[in-house]
Amino acid sequence: MLAAVATAVVTGVAAAAELPADIRQNGLRIAVVPNYPPMEFKDPATATLTGFDVELGEALAKKLGVKAVWQETSFDQLMPGLATQRFDVILTGMTDYKSRQETATFIDYLRSGPRFFVQAARAAEFKEPAALCGKKVGASRRTMFPKDIAAWSEKNCGTSPIAFVGTEGSADARTQLKQGRIDAAVQGNETLPYIMDLEPNTYVPVGTPIALQYTGLATPVKAEELREALRGALEVMIADGSYKALLTKWKLGDNGIEKVLINAGE
Repeated sequence: MLAAVATAVVTGVAAAAELPADIRQNGLRIAVVPNYPPMEFKDPATATLTGFDVELGEALAKKLGVKAVWQETSFDQLMPGLATQRFDVILTGMTDYKSRQETATFIDYLRSGPRFFVQAARAAEFKEPAALCGKKVGASRRTMFPKDIAAWSEKNCGTSPIAFVGTEGSADARTQLKQGRIDAAVQGNETLPYIMDLEPNTYVPVGTPIALQYTGLATPVKAEELREALRGALEVMIADGSYKALLTKWKLGDNGIEKVLINAGE
């Protein structure tokens, strides 16, 4: 273990030396959309940025000996901003999809997946995911969840498919669930523990994630020096235990990776 940590530290130091000169001088500009707890959000008490991604970004920048410079933006401006160099990287709970890899190269740092959940009061009706066949299931229409739900339904429900209901984000899906307008909802399993803590005894997960996804730190395709530096810093964090500590703090232990991946998303 000590040898692995020592090797990782050397790798991280070497990676820091490879950072582009402008980043070494001015800091690492990180794009974030702070509306996805526990990944990134504003602390209600202080209005400051917080969350797993924020602490990860600060830790990576520290490993590289530079300052993390956070730039808040909207989701639809993430990829255009990366292409026009308004910021250096995107670190905001972004799923690594093959379709996005033409614009960005992803350093994958979490695994996750969409998961069914229902109202706790109706848990007895939905002990198994198969009980959702023929029922109304809601999820954000801006994600890949509709496609994942349709694929699961086609494989498991036969002549009684799930009736999908598109929502304006995960919060809207939870609202419709509590109002009884849908029978179940789907959300990324990395966010469910946090939401369930906020609203105790309100929701119950059903089954396991229905698809595997990777969350990645997005870098410009041609930014090889920066990408290798960040990869090295993350490898150091995995080796020295600080990555695992962040996972534990934000209740993401089931979502951790053992090895840094590049463009592993499908």
